[in-house]
Amino acid sequence: MRLTYRAFLFILVMAATGISGAQVRNPIDRITQEDLKADLFALAGDPMRGREAGTIDELNASMWIAERCRAIGLLPGGDNGTYFQFFPVERFRVSATSQITLGGKQLRMGTDVVTDNVVLADIDSPIVIAKADVLANVDMTGKTLVVHYERPATPAPLPNQSSPNLAAGLRTWLRGIQRSVQERNPAAIVAVVPDSERDQWDRTVYTFTRGMYALDPDGTAPPRVPTRGMPLLYVRESALSGPLATDARLAASIFTDSFQFPSVNIIAKVPGRDPRLANEYVIYSSHQDHDGVRYPVNGDNIWNGADDNATTSVALLAIGRAVVAAPARRTSLFIWHGAEERGLMGSRWYVKHPTVPLKSIAAVLNGDMIGRNDPETASLLGATAPHRNSQELVDIAMQANTDVTKFKIDTSWDDPQHREGWYYRSDHLSYARAGVAAIFFTTLLHPDYHTPADNPDRIDVAKLTRMTKWMYATGQAVANVEKMPAVDPNFKLERCRDSTGDYCGGR
Repeated sequence: MRLTYRAFLFILVMAATGISGAQVRNPIDRITQEDLKADLFALAGDPMRGREAGTIDELNASMWIAERCRAIGLLPGGDNGTYFQFFPVERFRVSATSQITLGGKQLRMGTDVVTDNVVLADIDSPIVIAKADVLANVDMTGKTLVVHYERPATPAPLPNQSSPNLAAGLRTWLRGIQRSVQERNPAAIVAVVPDSERDQWDRTVYTFTRGMYALDPDGTAPPRVPTRGMPLLYVRESALSGPLATDARLAASIFTDSFQFPSVNIIAKVPGRDPRLANEYVIYSSHQDHDGVRYPVNGDNIWNGADDNATTSVALLAIGRAVVAAPARRTSLFIWHGAEERGLMGSRWYVKHPTVPLKSIAAVLNGDMIGRNDPETASLLGATAPHRNSQELVDIAMQANTDVTKFKIDTSWDDPQHREGWYYRSDHLSYARAGVAAIFFTTLLHPDYHTPADNPDRIDVAKLTRMTKWMYATGQAVANVEKMPAVDPNFKLERCRDSTGDYCGGR
């Protein structure tokens, strides 16, 4: 079978270098830096406002992608003859009408005080004030522990990583206190945040309005109800109008709001030209959502997500242009998954509600963050065990790189002990768990990951172009060979589940 793959790729390369006798422009040449850059600056520009899942901004970006699909000549592949597959996302958050009084001062939820967790609680307890580093002998059972936030030393960021310790410093600090004292059964824990820590306050408040999210792709889960428990509270120091008295009390009635909102998968296709294989599919996969408008960093509050994941989203448009010019034997399916950042929700929904039979999918080629870091290095996850679920698919991708793009491949992030768990953090995972051959193209993390600095002007468009051509060459090889790549026997991934029973995932 490998010779068949190599034969196709040989023809592809010969055409790209002008050696084919027909002298017809090779479809891979339709993947251009100019098109990729223009689409990237449109999708990841400030007018799209960061494309946060469950907002009008994600829907605007999705409509833009659908319109680009139509203009390119991709046919609708979604529900009811459209480009769209809508799905419902559940959302829970603490109600802004919750009542909090500390030391006789009524605090406004969401302005003066916020919760760390989505929790129901009714509390009326005395407080005990203590320093965060002197808690060993503090009697806090049944009392509200009050600690003043003091910024701890921040460890240096790891390579290819932003500094999560700085980004979530306040929450990390308070959760550490919670872990150390929870067996002593405090009624609540309150962090008093000085106004001088406005940056940390802003970074914490934005999570309050978002709350937590859930997806029921099977339609069988019982209603999810936030549990009662010990609340973690952040209070602005200036909202207290002075120091707390030692005999002060916390009175809190915390309740929640719940509602549903839509997210959407965008699905387009190019029908296969071989009547015998046209009912088999190669999926090119991306996600269009990112983090939206959040707290400002250096004056910028739009988290554009140019690399994560506008790069692959525009790569799919470029691949679409090439495939429209020369359809493969199998049908090419393009899916932009919604709400990936909420926990791979779009791909999880699609696997449960596929528009084509899962058994007819020859392979899923997923990309996520394909435009940064060393120009000569890239990564293919799902390439080594235990993450590999199709050796034949990996062989095709590696041969495509050898023959077309010639990246040096970094396989270290496939290690199941890698600190980032990167394999579990993008949409290919949903398909691999469903028994579909799947791989993950990426150029890995960088310091601008999930910050407002992930802007289109920081993308290496030349590298993005090469990554796009690698995905295209791989997909075309899969779409033209006689047999679908086999899934490795006995493939099985073990991974933690979160408190709702869902697989851990997302970012």
